[in-house]
Amino acid sequence: MNPASTRAGATVRLLWAALRALLVLTVATGVLYPLAVTGVAQAAFPHQANGSEIKDHGKVAGSSSIGQRYDLPRGKDGQAAAPDLHWFQPRPSAGLGSARVGGPGARSDLLVSGASNLAADSKTLIAAVRARKAAVVRDNTVPGYTVRPSQVPPDAVTSSGSGLDPDISPAYARLQIHRVARENGLAVARVREIVDDHTKGRALGFVGDPRVNVLQLNIAVRDLVTHAKD
Repeated sequence: MNPASTRAGATVRLLWAALRALLVLTVATGVLYPLAVTGVAQAAFPHQANGSEIKDHGKVAGSSSIGQRYDLPRGKDGQAAAPDLHWFQPRPSAGLGSARVGGPGARSDLLVSGASNLAADSKTLIAAVRARKAAVVRDNTVPGYTVRPSQVPPDAVTSSGSGLDPDISPAYARLQIHRVARENGLAVARVREIVDDHTKGRALGFVGDPRVNVLQLNIAVRDLVTHAKD
């Protein structure tokens, strides 16, 4: 038997075995497994599997798992966008880009997840927190309602680790009620009611903290404004 032909035959057999293994693994891990996982996810967790979408009158306004900003347009001079005081504001963010004006559902021009990575004793962080607290007090103080610095909760002045936190604490939501009511010409009691309606307790009764989803809350505000005009 010719040794060369023997080696060639062995090589062909090895290549054919490798090709068959590649085909089998491709079908198993590239087709069957993704289909199985997708099927289970769609059957057991359809809302989460489809991005935890929040819809506003049939249109996707965002995700309940990803925060967004509610800012006025940037000025032509390149100054940073100011918050649109008609809406409840989310936590500060070190990485979340500004959203186009238009209220709930406005798409972010830039969506970047990340934290400032500043230490607790960082002078830069301390100065930023003080500036944020002063801004919260200033923006939410309206005639007949004065916000004291001691009322400002931690989540109003500190950003989350991801920078994309979709929720705020009930305390921060309540702090903004009078300002949102005034800016939109609504009754304070009615705005307080929708905050209470959108406040969720701890998961399973003991996991995490009570929270309010900002996008869902702002959609409720816009609906309230629309009905008030009708």
